[in-house]
Amino acid sequence: MDQPIPVTQIAHLIQLAIAPVFLLAGVGAILNVLAQRLARVVDRARALEAELASYDERARGRALCEIALLERRMRVVNQAISACTASALFVCLVVALLFVADLTEFAFGQIVAILFIVTMLFLIVGLVLFLYEIRLAMRSLRARRGPDRQDGP
Repeated sequence: MDQPIPVTQIAHLIQLAIAPVFLLAGVGAILNVLAQRLARVVDRARALEAELASYDERARGRALCEIALLERRMRVVNQAISACTASALFVCLVVALLFVADLTEFAFGQIVAILFIVTMLFLIVGLVLFLYEIRLAMRSLRARRGPDRQDGP
């Protein structure tokens, strides 16, 4: 018959799971920032599209350039959200496998290590895409400002 699991072993399992859970909380915070950026981009694109008919030809040209940049930003943010979500899913898999591995005494060490590396790769991709989206946002500001205005002193 199965032996009951000692409390110390359960405490050890919880300790193993804490670090990945903190990582999961951090990825969740990044996802929140990305979702808010996406919402702002969508709102700006909708506002521009609603006002497009009222612009003169020159302003309409600048608005269309900005809309194209906003669409690109939306794609990049969506990709970043996808990468960070995949990272969070892999963190969950790592936590689950840590528990299963310890409870069943099955050697999942190499699988857990590979999953953790994949987790970090997805997170890195998400953060690089986030940086790229920020650069696109700066380009969008310059497009909105127009070529005839100066940046300042």
